[in-house]
Amino acid sequence: MIMKIKTIALGVLLCSMALLPVSGKAPFKPVNPEASKEARALLKHLYKLSGTQIISGQHHFPDRYHQDADRIFEMTGRYPLMWGCDMAWSPETLIEEAIRQYKSGHVITLMWHAARPMDTGRVDFSKQTQGPFSEAQWEELMTEGSEMQQGWIAQADAVAEHLKILRDHKIPVLWRPYHEMNGEWFWWGDRKGENGFVKLWKMLYDRFTKVHHLDNLLWVWNANGPRTVPDTAYAYHHYFPGIDYVDILATDIYHGDYKQSHHDELLDLGQGKPIALGEIGAVPSPEVLATQNRYVWFMIWARFMEAPNNTPEAIKALYHMPQVMHWEK
Repeated sequence: MIMKIKTIALGVLLCSMALLPVSGKAPFKPVNPEASKEARALLKHLYKLSGTQIISGQHHFPDRYHQDADRIFEMTGRYPLMWGCDMAWSPETLIEEAIRQYKSGHVITLMWHAARPMDTGRVDFSKQTQGPFSEAQWEELMTEGSEMQQGWIAQADAVAEHLKILRDHKIPVLWRPYHEMNGEWFWWGDRKGENGFVKLWKMLYDRFTKVHHLDNLLWVWNANGPRTVPDTAYAYHHYFPGIDYVDILATDIYHGDYKQSHHDELLDLGQGKPIALGEIGAVPSPEVLATQNRYVWFMIWARFMEAPNNTPEAIKALYHMPQVMHWEK
């Protein structure tokens, strides 16, 4: 039967999830040894979902924190259980909304479409997040004490201050920064080698855990499904920082590109850690999820629940699958 979440506390969700059988390997502990008890509990229950149930999720743009979820309800009679948003824009109001969403019983996932380290002011997606960043600039970023690295530190510290509010409210967060790093479209994308993306990931992990003590975060490494059309995303393994720095592995799937290899290679790379669909455009069919059954959540991108990306019939078929977990008012 579909689990219906009517409570105002995520603790009830976690208790109900605890009744599910454990699938696969015994759980890894969080990669942050100081992880909060709330983060530990959430990770433990994600392990229990693998192969049994999947959390429904919806990403939201800053100017519409409810509309996409409301549209899902109009089509299906059910609300997504996971609430997602982006730290790049309006972080003050985002944090306030995340607190409200958590208190009403939602799982929280946050991402970060970061501007380049030398950028200031409001993030411009096309000019900054997707702006040019040369190899020389990347090398400066990786150089201890450089002006570029100091700019990056200031940028990361500003985000950390907002995340501390969630920490102080004892809210666990599925944190997925610098996503789609195996693609060519973001300034941090397709950086191979020992001074590549892996070093950037470890820099952020160390700063957030050792300097800011953001012990409420679970670290979600979120690649894109490898592809060559309409642009190129390369094999996962070139950018993976290792299981000692990642709690959950996720992939983004657009254009209905649900290859079995996207699922299986992610599963192998994680060595038993949970895997997820970090972002999706066209939703997977019940037939896809029957063979790709180890994903522990999916999150539809904002405004993608509508045509031409999805039909009401496809959304309804997904939300009415027995294993899909959802929330209700």
